[in-house]
Amino acid sequence: MKETELNKIYEECKNCTACPLHQSRTNVVFGKGNPDAKILFIGEAPGQHEDEMGLPFVGASGKLLDKYLDAVDLSLDDVYIANILKCRPPNNRDPKEDEEQACIGFLRQQLEIIRPKIIVCLGRIAAYKIIKPDFKITQDHGKWFKKSDYLMTAVYHPSALLRDPRKRDDMMADFIAIKDKLAELLK
Repeated sequence: MKETELNKIYEECKNCTACPLHQSRTNVVFGKGNPDAKILFIGEAPGQHEDEMGLPFVGASGKLLDKYLDAVDLSLDDVYIANILKCRPPNNRDPKEDEEQACIGFLRQQLEIIRPKIIVCLGRIAAYKIIKPDFKITQDHGKWFKKSDYLMTAVYHPSALLRDPRKRDDMMADFIAIKDKLAELLK
């Protein structure tokens, strides 16, 4: 049922022309994972590999994200992964406000269907758009926020860890806390 609903939104998304990014996309990058997931990871926008394959987090950042998921005994069978933007910005630049506004409705629909217990923002851009506009990733990562019916947190974007491996211990601690929080919520 949820998969059918997500597929309907995906078809709408594939035909979207609400912002100029549709002109340069190879593929819409809608999401992947379990539609019944208790954890929804949200990134900012697809990169080159994601645009080519039509799936989020399949490049080097995705491989690193998979390692963290695996380290806490989670997989795509347990989570769902999406982005705010469904089309790649040129040269992987930060999303523009009008692009985010054009796409955020698709993400809201995904959220309504999946109904996770926990939302994890991947990186500062997703965190300040989803959690709060003054979010500071270096000081606020791993902190918990309650917004509507959702418990939210943010972690470093995996690409930040590729550039600065010193943040990897913080990321591991955040993933352990996410797994622990999920176990607590499912009691």
